[in-house]
Amino acid sequence: MFLWEENMKKLLATTLLVSVALSGAASAETIILAHAQPPGNPRALAANFFAEHLDQCTEGRITVNVADSATMGDDVEALTSVAAGVIQITANSQGATAQIVPELNVIGLPFLFADAPSAWKVMDGEYKDEIDEKAQAAGLKLLGFWDNGIRHVTHLSKAIESPADLQGVKIRTPPDDMTIAIFKALGANPAPLTFAELPTALQSGVFEAQENPLTNIYSSKLHEITKHVSLTGHQYQVAPLLASLAWWSQLDEADQACVQSAADESTAYQRDTAEKLNTEMRQKMEDEGAIITEIADREAFIDATKGVYDEYAKRYPDLVARMVSEAGK
Repeated sequence: MFLWEENMKKLLATTLLVSVALSGAASAETIILAHAQPPGNPRALAANFFAEHLDQCTEGRITVNVADSATMGDDVEALTSVAAGVIQITANSQGATAQIVPELNVIGLPFLFADAPSAWKVMDGEYKDEIDEKAQAAGLKLLGFWDNGIRHVTHLSKAIESPADLQGVKIRTPPDDMTIAIFKALGANPAPLTFAELPTALQSGVFEAQENPLTNIYSSKLHEITKHVSLTGHQYQVAPLLASLAWWSQLDEADQACVQSAADESTAYQRDTAEKLNTEMRQKMEDEGAIITEIADREAFIDATKGVYDEYAKRYPDLVARMVSEAGK
């Protein structure tokens, strides 16, 4: 919760940024959708799709300025601003959101899902309603779960083929308790860092490895820095699409319906785009010099991370049991 509380103190600076961003807006109905990914990433493409759909549905009553590449702050800062009503919407990260709704961590249990579509079936059911209820208690309205993919490890100088290859490795993670727990269980030395700072941290040697879905690795050119891409598939994560509850509550029913429609349509678009790009990214990275490594003994990784299930089952016994059951484990 520290980062969440700390970033509440940064709202004055963020408010100034927003005021500048909106100074040329045509009307008070112009809103901001902030995210941290660069142009071309599925999150960026879907944010633009959302903006177009909402403008059409509301016949121009609500227009959207998309702020990409963390221009409104990193995920934690953007989330803080949305909860406070400074900006209206963020396509955020699982780790940052789980600082407010810790139950969101459970979707990222190690090796829980074989692929993204399996995760979507679980996320779009009862689990989504539960997370929305808890998010609203923190001033947020959950509009949907965008996809952040199955995650893999990249390293500056070696392939990761077994847990032994991760012993003592300095690896960057998002500010996500579950991811940190996974890599501690695997014997690595994980530490959180904002995504925007990651390329520089790898180039300077602060970290020797990082983990992300293939789309994020490629769109941010991380494969050019860490050429060894090991398909560990250690975790699935979501990218929650969240609105300010205060802003959402002041909309009339017609505009709420348009916002939710834009969210639903963009969720389907974002997931489909992410799946297609994931298939393409592997070949593109290989063509550009990345060294791709398949994991022959996945059971060794699964066995090494069983303690993470035990840890979270103590905190959320019913939720973990249900998630494991629904995932078919």
